[in-house]
Amino acid sequence: MIYSDKVMDHFQNPRNVGTMEDADGMGQVGNPVCGDMMTFYVKVEDNRIADVKFQTFGCGAAIAVSSMVSEMAIGKTIEEALQITNESVAEELGGLPKNKMHCSNLGADALHKAIENYQERQKGAESPASSPEKPEESKEKDSCACPYCEGPIEGLESTCGSCYVELEECLECHKPMNKKEDDCPHCGATKPRF
Repeated sequence: MIYSDKVMDHFQNPRNVGTMEDADGMGQVGNPVCGDMMTFYVKVEDNRIADVKFQTFGCGAAIAVSSMVSEMAIGKTIEEALQITNESVAEELGGLPKNKMHCSNLGADALHKAIENYQERQKGAESPASSPEKPEESKEKDSCACPYCEGPIEGLESTCGSCYVELEECLECHKPMNKKEDDCPHCGATKPRF
């Protein structure tokens, strides 16, 4: 598989890696077939993406795509950032092999989800009816999300409070997964059978 120099550079020296404690929006997507998982965090100031951080579990192309998407988004208005597509990401990277194009789609989707999450939070902040939910919003920032409904969970709970799925820790990536399923939605690892 031949990657462009730009893909290799972003894979070996990814930009904007990490989490963001005070993120204005967070979006997570995954591909259960290849096991790629991307989480994007955005900070918005004056309708512009002021900062982006990401965490990606996946192949070199997935990491390079996440890095490129983060660079493409910083400084853009919300509307401009929502125009980032899998084609524009692949083009910026100097192309991707056909069987890796889905990675560029995941990167754009994760960014879009983070922006949509930001927009939903803004609508909630503007609505007086949403004030009882504000403690829930701050709880979401300090917790991780259920991989099945994306509802907030604190650490490793035994049951998701939103969708009531029984959870346990994946032995490979240590993230929450459905107790009744064999494959982890985060890393794709299969539970050992005794």
